[in-house]
Amino acid sequence: MTREEVQRFVGNGEGQFVEFKLRVPEPVRLAKEVVAFANSGGGRVFIGVDDDGSIVGVKDSAEEEFAIQEALKRYCRPPMKWTSERVQITSKRDVIVVTVSSSPKKPHFIVADDENGTGPAYVRVQDKSLEASPESIKLMQAEHLKEGVHFEFGRTELLLLRYLEQYSKVTVAGFAQIGNLSEGAAGEILVTLTRARILDQYREARGDYYMISFKD
Repeated sequence: MTREEVQRFVGNGEGQFVEFKLRVPEPVRLAKEVVAFANSGGGRVFIGVDDDGSIVGVKDSAEEEFAIQEALKRYCRPPMKWTSERVQITSKRDVIVVTVSSSPKKPHFIVADDENGTGPAYVRVQDKSLEASPESIKLMQAEHLKEGVHFEFGRTELLLLRYLEQYSKVTVAGFAQIGNLSEGAAGEILVTLTRARILDQYREARGDYYMISFKD
């Protein structure tokens, strides 16, 4: 990537596929951003760029790249594909561009507990990396399943569709309330209907919601 390309990306601001960091953040925070991109279509982290879009660069790029490599190796599970490159901004400073591919092995998780190697997954929602809901994790896991979706379309599912025809969208908590279900049971039904392409899942900062799918 050239300096001009960096300037063009940065000029468009942070968003679904772009994140700015003034310097290499704490390892877990960096891993969170990379995991979110891998789980959500890919993206780039520009290190050496302030939140306001000021391109400052970093010193000691080799040392910073080593820190990136160690952070992602330790805190991301399973490993995902990513690359880093240095783009010279001045004679003494570079911007480091970490490019993350959309992963076929998602969901990816943060290793927050070294003792048992577990932690949360993250997804990218507009310009934020947010913890993935249980339903988002199940839908990502289901992408690897070869068998089809089997379910009985009963009273609860019919109630849900009638509700959506009137109000257009529903959350897990909302469906649990109208269906007199636990949130776990409501989430399972929403995941199943999404896998069956009856519903679509949408993510936003305040939480996921579901709508009737109009895809062919």
